[in-house]
Amino acid sequence: QVQLVESGGGSVQAGGSLRLSCGTSIGISALGCMGWFRQAPGKEREGVATIRSDRSTSYADSVKGRFTISKGQAANTLYLEMKDLDPEDSAMYFCAAAFTDRPCDPNYQRMPFWGKGTLVTISS
Repeated sequence: QVQLVESGGGSVQAGGSLRLSCGTSIGISALGCMGWFRQAPGKEREGVATIRSDRSTSYADSVKGRFTISKGQAANTLYLEMKDLDPEDSAMYFCAAAFTDRPCDPNYQRMPFWGKGTLVTISS
């Protein structure tokens, strides 16, 4: 079992930035795929970004050029740098992980390990 704990959420104004973190209970190099997903009230959960063990990344079209997913090897932490935030980005953000590295893209939500989420609120 892998425990994931998200942090870094908060409230910012539109155009601002936030960095989300996801701490893992095991060495991050053991995880073939990690990703960020989000769910806004009344909406379905959607993929945001994923990263494989080889550090290749995939992004949802809605966040390309604004969000960056990365892994901090020494810190066993997954990050999501978010800039130019829009009220449409408001949601609960979840970290997810799998041992396998295929499939691994924002459209794939059947990862076995999930955190409890961190809330991001963007005001206009």
